[in-house]
Amino acid sequence: MRIAIVDDLDAERAQLKERLVRQLRARGTEAELLEFDSGEAFLAAENEQRFSAAFLDIYMEGLSGMEAAKELRKTDADCLLVFTTTSTDHALEGFQVRALHYLVKPFTEAELSALLDEMLSKLPRPEPILTVKVDGSDIRLCYRDIVSAEHFAHMISIRTTAGKTLATRQSFKAFTEPLKKDPRFFVCGRGAIVNMENAADFQDAAFCMTDGSRIYVSQELLKAARQAFMEFLLQRGRVG
Repeated sequence: MRIAIVDDLDAERAQLKERLVRQLRARGTEAELLEFDSGEAFLAAENEQRFSAAFLDIYMEGLSGMEAAKELRKTDADCLLVFTTTSTDHALEGFQVRALHYLVKPFTEAELSALLDEMLSKLPRPEPILTVKVDGSDIRLCYRDIVSAEHFAHMISIRTTAGKTLATRQSFKAFTEPLKKDPRFFVCGRGAIVNMENAADFQDAAFCMTDGSRIYVSQELLKAARQAFMEFLLQRGRVG
């Protein structure tokens, strides 16, 4: 997620960036925050790589925030726009460029918090990352790229959608703790976990994974596994 902060006053940009970093960190959300001292500089950067959201001061030297927003909308209909301003005199123009919100200076932490909640609800959620140590190096794995993982002899064997098998030394409990918070994952027993997003079927007490492997479920979890997989398929529209 890329967020632009556009203001011709250095102190205003720095303060807003600090507040955004604090609020995003409290939500466990990572974002790339980039500062621009003019509408022109912002548009030049946006032309190279699009932003998820932009905080635009309306009153700036050169292009105003509103003028920059109008230029932006010629090529980007999706960027969420927030105007930071000392008045709402430009509310009608803000409607025309589909601004998400106005933050009237000085705005409170509660106002910024409510805005961020609304903003994040409208943005695609970034794919979670799991970092594991393999042969002494940290490997970052997107959750969606994990097919399954099994624990044996103090090692976790991770199968990936790229057809690789990675081995990392850690306890099964520590490895699965973050994954269990994601509805795609199901713990099949004391030493196995699957990503149902990469399961093709469930047959004979086992998940049939897209890589051809079969991950068996312990007897006491069979009913829960079938139910979890059916609910997952229904939610993803893969049934019926």
